[in-house]
Amino acid sequence: MANIKGQMKRNIQNEKRRLANASFKSGLKSALKDVEVQVENGDKEKALVALSFAAKKLDKSVTKGFHHKNYVARQKSRLHKLVNTL
Repeated sequence: MANIKGQMKRNIQNEKRRLANASFKSGLKSALKDVEVQVENGDKEKALVALSFAAKKLDKSVTKGFHHKNYVARQKSRLHKLVNTL
């Protein structure tokens, strides 16, 4: 543990951010997986709902600085292509 007051505060902040980031990334992965599962089940309506939720999460990841905008555009394009196969 740090002895300097400022570093103690930074350690606490870093831990809070680490947990928040892990939660966000987990939710994003779950949203992406849900789209794939709905496509495998052949349910177009549920796949479209899951797709819109996943797209929202992906866009949020760009504004938070988690992902690059081109990566998100590629992911969304792949998901749309996957849903359009139904």
